[in-house]
Amino acid sequence: MSGSIRIRMIWRGWLFAKIRQELEKNMEQVLRKLTLDFFGKGKHKISPNKFFEMENGFLLDVRSKEEADSISIAMKSHPNIESKNIPVHEIPDRLNEVPNDKPVGVFCPANVRSAIVYAYLLSKGLSDVRIIDGGYADLTEALKPGPVLKALQGKK
Repeated sequence: MSGSIRIRMIWRGWLFAKIRQELEKNMEQVLRKLTLDFFGKGKHKISPNKFFEMENGFLLDVRSKEEADSISIAMKSHPNIESKNIPVHEIPDRLNEVPNDKPVGVFCPANVRSAIVYAYLLSKGLSDVRIIDGGYADLTEALKPGPVLKALQGKK
């Protein structure tokens, strides 16, 4: 093995170790903030109704492409909410598509993937992130004719 190849391999190893340390440090900082007070006050979640009332929100749908193709969450009647499907396994590669200048509501039906992505986004420095609580039942309740009419009337 030539000297330059060996130096590059050592450099890459050192660089990857530094990146890993930084990621672990960020995640540790996130975990330290997740106290009883934090969870007890529900700072990590939001109801669909409350989220849809926000002035400028971003609904991050982390379901698989197949799930999103089966039941779309387009939010076309809610001009105050931008919606995008980014499956959980694509989040690291598409993080730049998640705005850091507006509230982000993370959705999946059982809140498992939402919780994972929630912690990941916090570790990446996003601070205004919540898990949209209640799964499909609460989401569809918030999208019944009455609430949709209210959203449409608010846009006039």
